[in-house]
Amino acid sequence: MSTLPKKSSIAVLTLGALILLAPRIPQLSWMRPPGLDTLARIAGIELAQPKPEQQAVVVVPPTQPTDAPTTTTLPKDPHQPHPPGDEPDRPIPVAKDPQEVTSPTAIHDPSGAMRAFYESLSKTETRQGVTRVLHYGDSPVTADSITADARSLFQKQFGDAGHGFILVAKPWNWYQHRGMDIKGSGWKTEALSQSPRARDNLHGLGGVNFQGSQGATSRIRLADGNHTRVEVLYLKQPGGGEFRVDAQGKTLLTASTSGDEKGSGFAAADLPPGTTEINLSVTQGSVRLFGLLFEKQHSGVMYSSLGLNGASTQSLLRYLDTNHWTEQIRHQTPDLIVLNYGTNESVFPRYVETHYPQELKQVLLRIKSAAPAASVLVMAPMDRGERSSTGAIVTPPIMPKIVEIQRQIADETGCAFFNTYEAMGGAGTMAKWYAAKPRLVNADYIHPLPGGAAIVGGLLNDALVQGYRQWKGGAAK
Repeated sequence: MSTLPKKSSIAVLTLGALILLAPRIPQLSWMRPPGLDTLARIAGIELAQPKPEQQAVVVVPPTQPTDAPTTTTLPKDPHQPHPPGDEPDRPIPVAKDPQEVTSPTAIHDPSGAMRAFYESLSKTETRQGVTRVLHYGDSPVTADSITADARSLFQKQFGDAGHGFILVAKPWNWYQHRGMDIKGSGWKTEALSQSPRARDNLHGLGGVNFQGSQGATSRIRLADGNHTRVEVLYLKQPGGGEFRVDAQGKTLLTASTSGDEKGSGFAAADLPPGTTEINLSVTQGSVRLFGLLFEKQHSGVMYSSLGLNGASTQSLLRYLDTNHWTEQIRHQTPDLIVLNYGTNESVFPRYVETHYPQELKQVLLRIKSAAPAASVLVMAPMDRGERSSTGAIVTPPIMPKIVEIQRQIADETGCAFFNTYEAMGGAGTMAKWYAAKPRLVNADYIHPLPGGAAIVGGLLNDALVQGYRQWKGGAAK
């Protein structure tokens, strides 16, 4: 058996000792890999924290781009969003009166792409209809970060038309929707953003396919007892089995998923007054389900959060069947579709500079073809931080490039654009957020903590409402 040279052995042992000691020695806290704080909290390990005077963060603006990797295939997101409640929330000022909102960054809309959304919101404001929003995003949206605050603000201002879409069960432990509680068992989960995926690329509206046989169950608890209707989204297929939905000890619906060929299926039922919990179960054969939609019987905003861990524009392009996705979107009759990606793409600068613009364009054209009557909004990613060789938290130079590409492609495809990156402060924001007390971003400098998510959700809401008020003022003239 060969052995390492003496110097190499000493170097390896020294490095190993430093890695083991880093979590517990404040002076070595800079050596912690991103996300270690989160993993430690989950495991119940107490990590040493630097003293306040040692937490000074140097904000360094981006200089020259780093070398880009040669690959164009995006891996799954290696980061996990924070467990709920691991940091105290910090309230942010939001306008109680929608007419008083002001946003530092307006919606960029030179082609009038937001008109359909504004027209629907105008009807909703006068209690004459429901405005439906589909918000696609990556890991923060997986935990309903940003979207939960946007949903809450919109519904306070324009009325609550229901929670909207939610997955059948938790594909990831941190998947959650504010006010909802989900528990499932017996499901095989296939998400388009990572392996294993559905081989036929039929992943449903939310990008996750749940396959279950007799005995598979899900229990969903609602935030309140005011929802009046539930709809289950499933796949019709030859030899498909049956599922049942129960509430308050009564069977609300039993549906067969059998069909001559594969296609989108939808089964709906009214909810008894005061329903706060529903149970779904597979009663026969094997079924493939995609999610559930909860509605309320009055005008307002329904804001569906469609988050996928590790997702990117490329994920939608490669692993979501175009005709199937079109069926799923059209059934929702959305008034606004938000495409909120870019963080996972930023790990691959060369991909961003070569293939990304065309792939983003293809995805936006697919969305516009699926929902020609809807407004489409490209929402830029948040700032992202990483440690430099000096230990400073810096913004990767590719981030502003991604933002500019998104704005250009939005213009080319007739979509609107919201510059999240600029609205939250631009380069260096995550360094400031990490130094804030309480912190606004996790130790990976990517995933916002509750206070940070509330800021971004508030900025988005303010910009959209401000755009609506301006449009409404112009339309009245």
